Amino acid sequence: MPQGPYQRVAELIIMSSRTNVLTLTIVLVGGAICASTAASAQTLMKEEKPGLMTRAKITPDSARKLALARVPKGKIEEEELEEEHGKLVFSFDIQVAGKTGVEEVQINALTGALVSKRHESPRQQAREKASDMKSAKKPTTH
Repeated sequence: MPQGPYQRVAELIIMSSRTNVLTLTIVLVGGAICASTAASAQTLMKEEKPGLMTRAKITPDSARKLALARVPKGKIEEEELEEEHGKLVFSFDIQVAGKTGVEEVQINALTGALVSKRHESPRQQAREKASDMKSAKKPTTH
């Protein structure tokens, strides 16, 4: 049975609508996954004390990018938002393949400025971890 020109146009419109709905669905699902991943990446940041994140002016993701820019080819092993020497800082331990120890990079959580960058040997890392564990066990008195 021959088709009229209007019937073919109608079929094309229907096919196009289905494609657009499928494309929109893919975009929405993909966006939800990306948002979920970004939110979970931000929740991975440890806080030395609860509530510090509310005081930070830059995002953990921005701080990560700033820290990684200081250590080419580095991979973040640990990260924490903490108060150190009266400053609110994002602290990153960054491992570089083939090198021992880590580069500790601290980014000011209010301004995004570099606070410090120093190499920590495996021995220094162990001492710092032990010190952190010891202070975490101390009861707080008010």
